[in-house]
Amino acid sequence: MSIDIKVPVLPESVADASIATWHVAVGDKVSRDQSLVDIETDKVVLEVVAPADGVVTEILQAAGQTVLGEQIIA
Repeated sequence: MSIDIKVPVLPESVADASIATWHVAVGDKVSRDQSLVDIETDKVVLEVVAPADGVVTEILQAAGQTVLGEQIIA
């Protein structure tokens, strides 16, 4: 079973964000609650963590790319 990793819901006053730093790469094993990626808005940096143990199979948005709330990124 695969799990989509999404951008968190962004605050109402924030239209978009950008991928700041990936802490994992394709093929990496991850544990539940492990930090996967930092997403930066003009006001805050959001940390996205793994919802379950698994393996990163695909990264859809590279560091520096602009993303929207709830967009699938991995």
